[in-house]
Amino acid sequence: MNHHINRRTAAKLIALQTGAYFLSSHNTFTMNKTMQKRRIPSTLEEIPVVGLGTWQTFDVGNSAAERAPLKEVLRALIDAGGSVIDSSPMYGRSEEVVGDLTTELNIKNSIFESTKVWTEGKEAGIRQMDDSMRLMQAAPIDLMQIHNLLDWKTHMKTLKDWKAAGKIKYIGITHYHSGGYAEMENIMRTEDALDFIQINYNLQVRGAADRILPLARDKGIAVLINRPYEGGNLFRTAKGMTLPDWANEFDAHSWGQIFLKFILAHPAVTCVIPGTSKAKHMLDNVQAGFGSLPSNVHQKKLIELFS
Repeated sequence: MNHHINRRTAAKLIALQTGAYFLSSHNTFTMNKTMQKRRIPSTLEEIPVVGLGTWQTFDVGNSAAERAPLKEVLRALIDAGGSVIDSSPMYGRSEEVVGDLTTELNIKNSIFESTKVWTEGKEAGIRQMDDSMRLMQAAPIDLMQIHNLLDWKTHMKTLKDWKAAGKIKYIGITHYHSGGYAEMENIMRTEDALDFIQINYNLQVRGAADRILPLARDKGIAVLINRPYEGGNLFRTAKGMTLPDWANEFDAHSWGQIFLKFILAHPAVTCVIPGTSKAKHMLDNVQAGFGSLPSNVHQKKLIELFS
């Protein structure tokens, strides 16, 4: 493959190379390779390193025209060996759409379902989480997270009870910018029940690597990474730039794969969850879960390139 290509061109080439991808249960990934997995420290369960976020992208209506492309996104994820799907009641109708489509596709046994509680008060939190389980058609939920730490002390008590009762498997907390890092760090140090954190980290915004990610590794907490493309800003920055020849040394053939592999090169990261509503982008994203990862030298080069 010519490495001097952008994400869109790479995605088209990938789609061509996989041939009748959506008409077959086999593809270039699953025939010969398995997506890399990493352990959840609290249980040693393994999950694939590339998943799917649903903010904005899965907030659609009931029509077949709106939902059909999202079915293909889910097929691309599962056929490549991915499983993690992350949502939230904050994301409009995303939970409902995830629930309907994963049920229609009969992939409930193949996925790791993650959502959040995003309200104040014990009873309001319970009602919201019950609604999430109903909408996602998932009981138990694999991972329930406290979204942006909202009323976290109240919800943490409920989540501990729910975990003990088997209603959820894992407890997590989330944030998406550095303003929440200090509080997140405090929770990570004091809450032994915490299985996951979800945090922002990417090639341009690397602050989580200073304290949050090392602490997660020290405390045995799994890490989901949101905003891997910095809201698309990384692609805007890379526009017009030539893909470096040395990207081939860590099996990256598009800017999207470079950005995701940079994140996965951090040893504390468990899974990265880029969002998309397009199957061709999902096909490109999942390839970051295969092959080598950037070395320290490669990572320094990338940081210099995007400085």
